[in-house]
Amino acid sequence: MIQEEKKLWKKGLNLIVGIDEAGRGPLAGPVVAAAILINQKDFNLLKNNKLIKDSKQLSEKQRDRAYNFIINKIKFGTGIVSEKEIDKINIREATKKAMVKAIKSLEKKTKIDFIILDGNMSLDVKYNQKPIIKGDQKVLSCSVASIVAKKTRDKIMIKYDEKYPLYNFKKHKGYGTKEHYSNIKKHGICEIHRKSFRC
Repeated sequence: MIQEEKKLWKKGLNLIVGIDEAGRGPLAGPVVAAAILINQKDFNLLKNNKLIKDSKQLSEKQRDRAYNFIINKIKFGTGIVSEKEIDKINIREATKKAMVKAIKSLEKKTKIDFIILDGNMSLDVKYNQKPIIKGDQKVLSCSVASIVAKKTRDKIMIKYDEKYPLYNFKKHKGYGTKEHYSNIKKHGICEIHRKSFRC
């Protein structure tokens, strides 16, 4: 999982940023991106932690433990784009916008040499970058970003559950589960549902 970063370190590019998102597929709530700085020192902190992998491969408890470890050790930034903006500009553009926001957030804490992003898109930023499909499974920095993005978004959806208790957002986080569709059928959509998605 560290091969991409190692290649760049050998070229003298030490400040590698991995980017991933959470929330492209749900029917409700924002899309969230995280940008994570991984240098060689950070790698030594992470390499023996068995919880550092694609967030989808972790249970909620494992993800919580990994997230708490990461945010106390690694520099990161997050970017959030609301469901209303997703409806205006489409989910792909909203995802890119969230990623750029995450980079700008991270820029306040550190310099950046190179970006690796999960997916098949490119970002309108000043840095050289490499998109990698399934980067969250193949690249350490993107795996770390996937955990931070997912946990950040989950926390937002748990807060929304307090405001919209009829939908049980704390359980499914806005994804199109059978229960979620049933609740939409029963109560209609609420303010945080994506109107451009088929609910």
